[in-house]
Amino acid sequence: MPVNLRPLDAEHFPAWLERSRAEYAKELVALGQTSEDAYRQADETMALSFPSGTPTPDHAVFDVIDDAGVAVGYLWIGPDRSDDAGAWWVWDIAIDADKRGRGLGRTAMLLGEEYARARGAHTLGLSVAGFNTGARGLYESLGYETASVKMRKKLA
Repeated sequence: MPVNLRPLDAEHFPAWLERSRAEYAKELVALGQTSEDAYRQADETMALSFPSGTPTPDHAVFDVIDDAGVAVGYLWIGPDRSDDAGAWWVWDIAIDADKRGRGLGRTAMLLGEEYARARGAHTLGLSVAGFNTGARGLYESLGYETASVKMRKKLA
């Protein structure tokens, strides 16, 4: 299935920023954080990457476009926060729930890898929640390796 990445229009950026922030906070809550802490962390992450609340040259946000020309998700990619200029990060990727399982995310990831490589990246990392087995399977099939494992046990 043909997929393209289209830079997110500046006029749509505020809505995307809020969507990404809310999805990140929801994931943090699912991982055990309080709602208040999750939104605080999401706000801090967005402020570090987009200090003025607008797109920046070093972080790229794309709409994922299917073969019909319809936006079916997004990809946010940019340098990681290390001192290694060649280390990049997939900060967020989302494919609309009703469009998953069609190879759109796989192709978007491969296009993201090309984008990062063309800008000098030699590694591309990402984070995936332990409960997101579908995404983890996709990333492993693309050659991503586990770099660390964070574990937790709930105590009643």
